[in-house]
Amino acid sequence: MEEQNNHTTNHVSPDDTPKVTGIGGIFFFSEDPKVTREWYQKNLGIDTNDYGASFESRNMTKPDEINILQWSPFKKGSEYFSPSKKEFMINYRVQNLEGLVKKLKENGVTILDEMETYDYGKFIHIMDAEGNKIELWEPVDAPLREESKEK
Repeated sequence: MEEQNNHTTNHVSPDDTPKVTGIGGIFFFSEDPKVTREWYQKNLGIDTNDYGASFESRNMTKPDEINILQWSPFKKGSEYFSPSKKEFMINYRVQNLEGLVKKLKENGVTILDEMETYDYGKFIHIMDAEGNKIELWEPVDAPLREESKEK
């Protein structure tokens, strides 16, 4: 019985496992982001604002949790995607960002900046093996839902 208790207390909860849990954003270059946003709004019915659009979805494993996916066109040539030469960047939702960064460092992954914390979550940027800049985000979705209701 004691051995089983030790196993339970030493076991890492799946909720704490450092990993990607979904897509948090899709960012891409556009010659004219304003025109692009207007086109998507007019032709595809996407409700856009100055930042693009926010899509809500329900977390399948935690049905009470609503997640946000940000869709944003950026002015072509924006330094935000640097040092990547690609015309897109994907934001991945993660859990336990500190643990994931530790694992990435141990694996020799290039970390581009320091972790930053905002009301809506923690962020850090890395490079993948193909030279794509990736944004990792441990979200706090409640402030995002409130912000999207205000717009």
